[in-house]
Amino acid sequence: MAGKDELLIAAIRKMNDRMELRTLRVFVTVAEEESFTRAAARLLVAQPAVSQQIRSLERELGEQLFERTSRKVQLTEAGRVLLPLASRTLAAAQEVTAEFTARAGLLTGTLSLGTVDGVEHTRLPDVLGKFHRLHPGVAVDLADGRSAELIARVEEGTLDAAVLALPEQPLHQHLCATVLLDDEITAVVPAGSSLAGRSSVPVEMLAGKTLITYGADSGLRARLETAFELAALSLNTRYATNDVALHVALVKAGIGIALSVRTDRALVDDPGVAALPLHPPVTYQKALVWRTVPQVTRQLKAFLAILRTEQ
Repeated sequence: MAGKDELLIAAIRKMNDRMELRTLRVFVTVAEEESFTRAAARLLVAQPAVSQQIRSLERELGEQLFERTSRKVQLTEAGRVLLPLASRTLAAAQEVTAEFTARAGLLTGTLSLGTVDGVEHTRLPDVLGKFHRLHPGVAVDLADGRSAELIARVEEGTLDAAVLALPEQPLHQHLCATVLLDDEITAVVPAGSSLAGRSSVPVEMLAGKTLITYGADSGLRARLETAFELAALSLNTRYATNDVALHVALVKAGIGIALSVRTDRALVDDPGVAALPLHPPVTYQKALVWRTVPQVTRQLKAFLAILRTEQ
């Protein structure tokens, strides 16, 4: 075992002589944030320092890694090649640090979790609270995003795990999931509407109505389309946005009926609207998803152990 550890440490040190780990960390952060300004804020450094590190890395590699525009920073082809390599290098270095810190009895490092909107209604905050009390040396990096995007990041290893809306199709065999919340999509109407007193709204009743719901890039849109197809209807969305607060505002303005997630914070305790279950129900699950290959990090193992005890 000692020989294997020494070889791994030697490899990391050799790599570090040519390209500092912190430079790779800056590169990965800029790639994830698609912004030098947001990357600097996340890394708690000045933006010029981030730009300087990226320019230095580009000079060393001899290729441009980012396309820079006034609005966005995107990876070049060379950048897309480097990203998974850099992520694996940082993970290997973190594993070395965690291995020897764990031998001293203290778990450190970083746990990277992705989240979609509405995770405050799941068990995640309570589990994170217990995780922090048991492992105060571990920093938790929370990144928000869409479910499809977060699954892709878990698969490529830039996130340890993510809480997201499970897709209709089965997950890849190397991904595992544990359900944190059962949720549903509701019909949101003005509180004074004739529909507000109903116990539920049949999908057929929505035919011909002005509908406000999620955009085509949302995983929930596919579930709604399936529900309408089963009722021999077409989901005719007139206003598409993933911002449920805007759903609510448009409903209050008398524009139409919104199809929105029941637990979204924009709907909770708003007396101006009523959220009614659809019939038949359009349900989905929010779950923690992680990959099993390669082996999960020590930080994620510790997090999963707490999650299992909280079930």
